[in-house]
Amino acid sequence: MNDELRNENESMQGLYDNLSKISLFKKIKFLSKLNFAKAKANIIFKIKNLKKDTRIAERAWRIVELSRNEKRPKTTDYIKNIFDDFIELSGDRLSSDDKAITTGLGKINGRTVAIIGHNKGKDIKERIEYNFGMPNPSGYRKSQRIMELADKFNFPVITFIDTPGANPAIEAEDSGQASAIAKSIELMFKLKVPTIVVLIGEGGSGGALALAIGNYIMMLENSTYSVISPEGCAAILWKDQSATKQAAAMLKLTAKDMLNLNVIDKIIHEPKGGAQNDPERMIKILKDNLIIVLSKFDGLNGEDLKIQRSNKFESLGFFEK
Repeated sequence: MNDELRNENESMQGLYDNLSKISLFKKIKFLSKLNFAKAKANIIFKIKNLKKDTRIAERAWRIVELSRNEKRPKTTDYIKNIFDDFIELSGDRLSSDDKAITTGLGKINGRTVAIIGHNKGKDIKERIEYNFGMPNPSGYRKSQRIMELADKFNFPVITFIDTPGANPAIEAEDSGQASAIAKSIELMFKLKVPTIVVLIGEGGSGGALALAIGNYIMMLENSTYSVISPEGCAAILWKDQSATKQAAAMLKLTAKDMLNLNVIDKIIHEPKGGAQNDPERMIKILKDNLIIVLSKFDGLNGEDLKIQRSNKFESLGFFEK
């Protein structure tokens, strides 16, 4: 980030240098009658905007860092402490069991629910085993199997999103990554049970969206949701990693941005400094929210739930002034 800070300082210094030059020009006798007010006002305006943009970029990047904090509670932490009698269900009944996604059945407030979540792992050994939370097609096929089971027995579906994205490796693409993601999205639109989505860390690209078609979507205060990582965006748009913070701001990936854009329904506030500072309290806060949200869909039949979910996503991207 040193290059980024240096570029910002250079831009700011250049504007201040221009202000100084205007002051010098005004002292030159044959230039003294020229009106420099408009030029000066324009430079001052640019300085204020640059300072504002820098503050916004710094705030966005701080949230990106918090969303990736290794000590944040993971999907497995929420499952263990929120749901009773959890039974893990493994395998896609086709090829293998992808540990980047954890699935199973459990109870919350006495009600059986299906649980699906990305699994990043807690230490380097687990992170390698779980591919840093980047699922393969078998992971999404496993998720679909659990969703179909939930639909059959009328269990609400709760998903926990925490992934930088689906596995981009060639072998994953060869195994049908795009198709697996597309089918997962399609299936979530067809479910006749309530679907509750919680973004607990990173929400990256199609890897997140595959499990994020919900009747109700919540984001933890310091989680992110974006079509691409800030680093990837900076590399594509500017071909310069020093623009990473700027990219984070422009992606509008924070919970506040998502709420303003109507992409999510609620922000769940975290303990001071982030969920990693008080995991037990964070888990209790999320459990309370899940119980409340699940009750919102009592009495709605399957068709009503499908229509509500479809209307929610079809309305995205349309704005009235």
